[in-house]
Amino acid sequence: MAFSKNNTPIVFLFLVVVNLLIVSSSAQLSTNFYSKSCPKLFQTVKSTVQSAINRETRMGASLLRLFFHDCFVNGCDGSLLLDDTSSFTGEKRAAPNVNSVRGFEVIDNIKSAVEKACPGVVSCADILAITARDSVVILGGPNWNVKLGRRDARTASQGAANSSIPPPTSNLNQLISSFSAVGLSTTDMVALSGAHTIGQARCTSFRARIYNETNNIDSSFATTRQRNCPRNSGSGDNNLAPLDLQTPTKFDNNYFKNLVSKRGLLHSDQQLFNGGSADSIVTSYSNNPSSFSSDFVTAMIKMGDNRPLTGSNGEIRKNCRTRN
Repeated sequence: MAFSKNNTPIVFLFLVVVNLLIVSSSAQLSTNFYSKSCPKLFQTVKSTVQSAINRETRMGASLLRLFFHDCFVNGCDGSLLLDDTSSFTGEKRAAPNVNSVRGFEVIDNIKSAVEKACPGVVSCADILAITARDSVVILGGPNWNVKLGRRDARTASQGAANSSIPPPTSNLNQLISSFSAVGLSTTDMVALSGAHTIGQARCTSFRARIYNETNNIDSSFATTRQRNCPRNSGSGDNNLAPLDLQTPTKFDNNYFKNLVSKRGLLHSDQQLFNGGSADSIVTSYSNNPSSFSSDFVTAMIKMGDNRPLTGSNGEIRKNCRTRN
């Protein structure tokens, strides 16, 4: 084994350096990252988010979802926002995203407003993180201090988007595995799934559940959802239904109450309460909204720490849709 001058094994020194680099990447994120370089950042973002949600309440859920779908693919790096070009294939047309993720024009508006306030300073990746928090707060959910300092990716991966983002057909083990791959625990996974307390899903995402599943679905709920989602594929595919039957535009814990009542809209939703290892967490959140809120905040911050580009890595895009 090779040794340094002070008799320390070289391999040990290498491991220390690698660990320091990993830690420093996340450590470079801070809640006051733009306090001097862009002091009006938070008010600029929130006013634009508020206007978008005023126009369409569903947009809050869509903006929150953008952050999820960005962070699950090679970290929270703004890669989802890149448009395809003749020489570049991004993530927008990946199976989990095409005809599904939305709100890109709102991010464009936010970026434009932020660029006027402090040009060339704030990354699109950080705008997604702030926008997700603001959307939750505006719709009645918990607040938290967003860690910032991410930079934007110069590339994207449609293949990684297809393989990393769990589809609505996922079973519990697949969900646990998908979230574990990005450093999130089962508790984190259940808490983050609670984001489905807001927003809507297309008929194509829940058709199989409401027509083919019988053991873990409330029959009257299935009948209600069938009225706006025809059995035959190709008919009414884009018809929408609320993910939370009770309060679809309010961020609360009714999503978990619905699961206990076998009224989860997506197959993947109901898998969280289906006689498996997540049942106790769902029951806890259905009875204790403050516990859900606390764990949701913890998981959002943890997800936001996933492999950020910092320092000299990546870039600060002028336009979130294109590389500089």
